[in-house]
Amino acid sequence: MESLSREQLINNMQKSFQMYINQYGLDDIGVFEEEGQDDLYYFGYTIKKDGKTHHIHSPYKKDTHGGLSPIINEWTIESDEPQKTDLKGYHSVESAFLDL
Repeated sequence: MESLSREQLINNMQKSFQMYINQYGLDDIGVFEEEGQDDLYYFGYTIKKDGKTHHIHSPYKKDTHGGLSPIINEWTIESDEPQKTDLKGYHSVESAFLDL
């Protein structure tokens, strides 16, 4: 798959915000991004639902020009609650939303 710029990824994600809010009963949604070690980058959504905040993200590889390419189609749910374990192995962002 071709790499996309950070801005392209964000624009693509923002197009789905209202649909996800309506479909999954979210209180709010935004972009999640976090730089990992070496050339890893995590991109996804920060959502608020029922007063709780979660980060749903997938790993990307950052190339030397700043382009981002998905590594695998697997999504992880992280809670803002430190004692909660991350939930991994979702093969679509929609399946992760359904688990919240």
